[in-house]
Amino acid sequence: MLKLLKVLSLCVVAVLVFGLALCSKTSFLLLVTLSNEGTKTLPDGQKPVALLCIGCVLIASSLLLLLKSVWKACHKSSKMPDKRTVALVLFFEFLVAMGAAILTIVAMPHLDIVTNVTILNGVAVLSTLLQVITQCTAKQRNRFLVPSITAFLLILLGYVLFLLLYITKDPTDTRRNIWAGLAVGGSFLMSFNWWENYFKLISENRQTSEKSNPGFLEVLCIDVKECQNVLHILSSLLRIAVTAGVLGAYVPLDKMDWAIVTSIPSRETRIIGIIIGVQLISSALCHWFSLVACKMHAMRRCFILPLYLASLAAMVLFVVPVIVFHQNYRNSLNGTQSSNFRGYCNDVVDARNQSLSGNVFPDLVRDVTHTLCFLDLSRIYDIGLLTGSAACWCIGLVLATLHLWFLSLFRIQRTQDLFVRRLYEGAFIEQSLLLNTRFDIQTTEKQKQFKSLDPVKVFLCATMWHETPDEMMNILISIFRLDKYRPKKEGEAGDVTFEGHIFFDDAFTDVAGSRGAHVNQYAEMLVNIIAEVYSIFLNINNDLFTKKQQIPDQTIVATPYGGRLVVTMPHGNTLTVHYKNKKLIRHKKRWSQVMYLYYLLGWKVSTKYFKRWGKGEEDVEVKNEFEREKKNTYILALDGDTDFTPAAVMLLIDRLKLYPQVGAACGRIHPTGSGPVVWYQKFEYAVGHWLHKTAEHVFGCVFCSPGCFSLFRAEALMDDNVMKKYTAVSSQAQHYIQYDQGEDRWLCTLLLKQGWRVEYNAASDAHTNAPEDFKEFYNQRRRWGPSTMANMVDLLGCATVISKKNTSISKVYMLYQLISLVASILAPSTVILMIAGSLTVLLDVHQNVSLVLAVIPPAIFLGASFRIKADTQILVAAILSILYAFLMMVSAITIIGTMVKDQTILTPSSLFLIFLALFYVITALLHPQEIGLVFYGFIYIICIPSAYLLLSIYSMVNMNNVSWGTRETAPAARDQAASQTKAEKVRSTIARFFSRSKCCRRLCLTDAADERILSRDVPSEEPEPRPQNTIVEEAGRPEEQPRRSTTVAPPHQNWVAQLQSLSNDMNLSEDKLDEEEGQFFRELTSKYLQPVPEDKGKQEIMINKLRELRNKMTFVYFIINAFWLVVTFTLQLLDSSVFIRVPKINFDLEYTGEYIFIDPVGFMFILSFALLVVIQFFGMLYHRMSTLIHYVAFLSTEPMSTKQNHHQPIRKIVDGESEDFDDLSFQGDFRRRFNTGTLV
Repeated sequence: MLKLLKVLSLCVVAVLVFGLALCSKTSFLLLVTLSNEGTKTLPDGQKPVALLCIGCVLIASSLLLLLKSVWKACHKSSKMPDKRTVALVLFFEFLVAMGAAILTIVAMPHLDIVTNVTILNGVAVLSTLLQVITQCTAKQRNRFLVPSITAFLLILLGYVLFLLLYITKDPTDTRRNIWAGLAVGGSFLMSFNWWENYFKLISENRQTSEKSNPGFLEVLCIDVKECQNVLHILSSLLRIAVTAGVLGAYVPLDKMDWAIVTSIPSRETRIIGIIIGVQLISSALCHWFSLVACKMHAMRRCFILPLYLASLAAMVLFVVPVIVFHQNYRNSLNGTQSSNFRGYCNDVVDARNQSLSGNVFPDLVRDVTHTLCFLDLSRIYDIGLLTGSAACWCIGLVLATLHLWFLSLFRIQRTQDLFVRRLYEGAFIEQSLLLNTRFDIQTTEKQKQFKSLDPVKVFLCATMWHETPDEMMNILISIFRLDKYRPKKEGEAGDVTFEGHIFFDDAFTDVAGSRGAHVNQYAEMLVNIIAEVYSIFLNINNDLFTKKQQIPDQTIVATPYGGRLVVTMPHGNTLTVHYKNKKLIRHKKRWSQVMYLYYLLGWKVSTKYFKRWGKGEEDVEVKNEFEREKKNTYILALDGDTDFTPAAVMLLIDRLKLYPQVGAACGRIHPTGSGPVVWYQKFEYAVGHWLHKTAEHVFGCVFCSPGCFSLFRAEALMDDNVMKKYTAVSSQAQHYIQYDQGEDRWLCTLLLKQGWRVEYNAASDAHTNAPEDFKEFYNQRRRWGPSTMANMVDLLGCATVISKKNTSISKVYMLYQLISLVASILAPSTVILMIAGSLTVLLDVHQNVSLVLAVIPPAIFLGASFRIKADTQILVAAILSILYAFLMMVSAITIIGTMVKDQTILTPSSLFLIFLALFYVITALLHPQEIGLVFYGFIYIICIPSAYLLLSIYSMVNMNNVSWGTRETAPAARDQAASQTKAEKVRSTIARFFSRSKCCRRLCLTDAADERILSRDVPSEEPEPRPQNTIVEEAGRPEEQPRRSTTVAPPHQNWVAQLQSLSNDMNLSEDKLDEEEGQFFRELTSKYLQPVPEDKGKQEIMINKLRELRNKMTFVYFIINAFWLVVTFTLQLLDSSVFIRVPKINFDLEYTGEYIFIDPVGFMFILSFALLVVIQFFGMLYHRMSTLIHYVAFLSTEPMSTKQNHHQPIRKIVDGESEDFDDLSFQGDFRRRFNTGTLV
């Protein structure tokens, strides 16, 4: 399937590049032909129109570049160039603009069609000369020196043959000789266009050979690169001015009148309009799809070859019809007259009158023939010179661009590194694309040694607390799968190296009678699962009867923060599990992140450079190495249940490797689980990623990179006010909301403020468990909602500063985010209005009556929520959600019935329903591998009142509750057979009851045994531990007492012995921590991670502050919604005087004579919503194309060994095998999970 996707994508791109280049070239040549004297399709008096269109072709790309450069100069920093740089650049641009205008406007309309098709290839003359100079200055044997010299000589020979043909044809025809000379001169001036491609290499070669200070060329190239925006603005304006000047001067000099432009007949206007429209659109699209082809790593198949063939196809399209028409004329004579080409021109081509109607194709063919009539094509001399010059130019261009067949590209190639200039030439589309592509000096070796990017180091950092066995299995399989994908080999430096770390929160518990703390049951479970996964990956390729390999001994280390388990995975990479003791180091997720940030970036990355500085090594060299390592060190933030594929990680790495300004990148998160709550989240996540994240990525920056699967650059994290500020302790009420409730969003806020870009990669998939319970879902969103709003307000509050510091964020983009924030704030009142509309249709009452009825339930729920407990609020919300869901279903059915009854779709409700359904269906079709999620859209729509009204009320009212809200479950018992859950106790009671009946005894005993087997993973009923984030409101609750051991003496004296006794398959040997590293952790703990002592007085004060903040924010939030409802209510009372009248149409789109009345506020809201949706839709289209490009490039550049790993045969376990093969069946399940994974 993936190979088919790749093949289809490349075929489509190749056809588009070829077809668009052909359309661009033929349409431009048609404009040139219509400008020729004597053509009949466009009379001589109307030639200025065709010349004006040629001028538009020349300046179109300059105009686009001008607009783009002005936009970048306004919203990004632009450096002013040196005066000498400006003078030289404008001098070259003047020559190029003058040459292009002279060649296309003055000379080419007087040349024959064959010459016009091929002389455009002659613009490579100076490029070939500069290629020779560049390769000679390299002072090494080059592969393409001879082809470049040959190309230069062939193009010169083509000019000689061309001049010989035109001058010797009629030496007395001065005008034709002048046109031929202008054509040669114009094409030579035009060849200065690509000087930047070679000057940079010449300067580098000079500096390398002479080892001198940077000269004029070096300074020029650096200045041109740094001041692109300003130089492009100036050069675009100059080109437009020069083209307009040449065009404006030539028309009166050639005795033509501009006044004819305003009085062109409709037929000629239509012909000219179609040709110029096709030319402009096809040129721009050809340039864009050529970029796509190169970035897909299909330069040969989809870029070079189609552009070569476009010139040949254009020649065929023009010459073959001429031959066919001439042959038809000869056949019509039946041999009664001589039928040479000159006679055909005199009798048919030149003697015809202008056709005012009918098919325009014959006239265009005869106009093309007219350009050849001055030649005697019956003579071998004319044909030889004509074909010789054309062949020399074509072969010269092929040889001049021969190096492109061997050009090396990165997996993600930046446009500025692929094409030297942003500008394309619409009149020379294939020549400009080929010659504008980066030129590299190729050595005489069979394959040039391509300088790859610096190798990168990736730290995988997962945080754990109370994950289930399946969740632990997911993350461990993913890490071991990555170890297999990129094995670590001694003595070999790979492009990517990995190191896994798991930070286990609150892993220790006190056991009476032991000498030290013990790890809890979750920590034990993790060790057992590591042993299981290790064994399976170690023996994954073994046959059925092969003896299993023994797991090597691993290391266990006592540390100042608790303990550490160091595992060397089967393919050499390491996995370290850090067990944290909350009595020794601060716990909770954010502090685990602070711990691994300072440990990995401070100790593992920075310390060695500080030691070198201390030894007196050269500061500049050490600093450069340090900066390089920071740039190429990444941290992959993971949750304890994340399931991902190696390809997903590599796709994120690609973004950071090629784009230095990217500080973080996130992937596509897929929620897993079952039940209606998860189904809702599947569609919600899909919409969020399909539309919101893609729009943020395309138009600005992603504002939140989720902590469950995101890649961060060390250089960005170590920037000022990022990692340091992330360690800030919550000291104010709003800090608990912004810092602790959404730590991933706050970290991204810090990165954005420092000018870093955050991106989204849709091809990088990861799966994580989603809340399946309604209560857990509400508690999760209770954290996310206020923290999202707090961070958004923080960013909008300093929008001016951010837009100046962050080049990816503009004020326009911040306005878009402001509109999105306002829309989210007004979501409750919008839902109430929607419910009111539904009640109006269902109950057939006035709109104001339905509005009052719609406000009553949420108002009562809001008032009661301040008095009742959170669990009761969730129960009431669940009941109301069900009622609202039924109301939404009935409303949808009623709207459909109303459309059928009234025979119209032009009502606000029907338009909204149809538009929403079509929008989601079309969006899903653009994501074919996720199209099944559209069926969950029904649940999403009927749950809108619950998610946007009731959940908003619950989140705002419980803003003062800063608990984590999820995973607050009791630990799973290890000896499952010895303990029973409530369900088992109930089952046992029923079994004892039925055991009195002999006929039921066997059945009940069997069921009870089955129940115990199925419920092994069900947690036992034990005292519930404290949540991961402190519930400030529970300060007054007595602290939990540690559980008392039922045994007199513990089986193990400390946690080391406890873990060593867990598994016979994996032996754990104790080791000691390096003293310097231990000192580092002690200093880190004392400075940032010291456990916070419980202070009842401070907690009470913070409880009051949080409650006060809750009251203020809730009042502001709901008063805004109330204001919106009051405005709507008032306008509905005045519906007779204030409204917008819209004509009503039926299903046949015919006017019915009736009108629909819409209040202006509602209309503006709908218009704003539609605008946001349209913006997001176009952002999604662009992002889908860029994702496809990246993914196809990934498939094209993935190592073959990696591809083989993804397609290993899987042995299936057939039903009926004995229980002795259970372990093999488990291994087969691992293999299936190892080789599967969605990529796009």
